[in-house]
Amino acid sequence: MAAVEIENLVKSFGSLVAVSDVTFQVREGEIYGILGPNGAGKTTTIKCLMGLLDPDSGASKIYGISSLDDPIEVKRLVGYVPEEHHLYDSLTPRELFEFIASIRELPSERVNKRIKEMVKALDFERYFDSMIVTLSQGNKQKTMLISALLHAPTLLILDEPFAGLDVRTAKIMKDIIKIHVEGGGSVLLSTHIMEVAQGLCDRVGILDDGVMVGEGTIEDLRSQAHEEGATLEKIFLRLTEQEEEVQIGVDALREALSD
Repeated sequence: MAAVEIENLVKSFGSLVAVSDVTFQVREGEIYGILGPNGAGKTTTIKCLMGLLDPDSGASKIYGISSLDDPIEVKRLVGYVPEEHHLYDSLTPRELFEFIASIRELPSERVNKRIKEMVKALDFERYFDSMIVTLSQGNKQKTMLISALLHAPTLLILDEPFAGLDVRTAKIMKDIIKIHVEGGGSVLLSTHIMEVAQGLCDRVGILDDGVMVGEGTIEDLRSQAHEEGATLEKIFLRLTEQEEEVQIGVDALREALSD
């Protein structure tokens, strides 16, 4: 059984088709990356998968469970870090974690041990009892990550998880992803950072204007782009037809700076 199955997914907002007939799977034990320019449909796809948006048509399942039919069970299986930070600003991280643990009915002894270990690993002790509204972007991201991992989910869904993280925490985030998969979990990762995707992901799907324009391993994508030995960045620009646009921008900038 696949960890994630998305089949012929379509989602529009008025006349804008944000996701157009997208199909892909995330296999068990796999890190699958979704790449795409801003507005490509990555976050919309993830929100449909999480049951936060109703698709126009198509299906999305997590371990065989429909996001539409049983969104509560889907959320039990998933640790989700969204791109936007939806946090209770008037709480401290400690209070937030205790609230989440109570809602999920997690055993207090086990969850307290888990919180203590993660807070230490992320160098978060000094902010543990500060109000969330006072935290930096990076520390809010750490709060979201710990919240997503509290219930030891089988699947991690991470939407731009490296935003605002310092080098040390970004390295820990990468290690958490690898450790999660080594333990039998799966990861669906959306990122703009090509080096991260190339270094972490087993397979990648590239979205552009809501359409899947390329999918597979790095070697698969090189073949699709007719770019032997190319980096993921070069493949991405070729498949999303942005190479010429980038070159025009570089030439214009070079001319502007030469005056």
